Amino acid sequence: MQPSDLSFWAIHGFWFVFFMCLFPRLTMLFTSICFMPFAGPLFWVGWVLAPRLTVAIIATFLYFNINPVLCVFTWIWTLSGESTEKSYVGKGYRRMSIT
Repeated sequence: MQPSDLSFWAIHGFWFVFFMCLFPRLTMLFTSICFMPFAGPLFWVGWVLAPRLTVAIIATFLYFNINPVLCVFTWIWTLSGESTEKSYVGKGYRRMSIT
C-alpha cells in the first residue's frame, strides 16, 4: 500500500504535527521521511536551507489528492513561518551591525 492510499491521520498523529511545526529539521531527520524514495540530494539541500518548504512540497506530493485542506494549511504555515523567521534574523543582523 502506497502512502498516498492512506489519509495523513492514518499514518501520523497529533504529536508528529506538533513537532513538525516546532522542529521541522529534527522531525524529518528522526522520522521515516528522510528514507523515502524521493529523499535524494535535492531533499537534503531543502532540509538544510528551507525545511518548511520541504515539508510543504512533500505534503502536497503525498496528500493533496486525499486531503487538500491539510496541504493548504501546510503552505500557509510554510509561507508565514519562513517570512517570520527571515524577518527576525534580519532584525538581529541589523542590530548587531550597528553596535
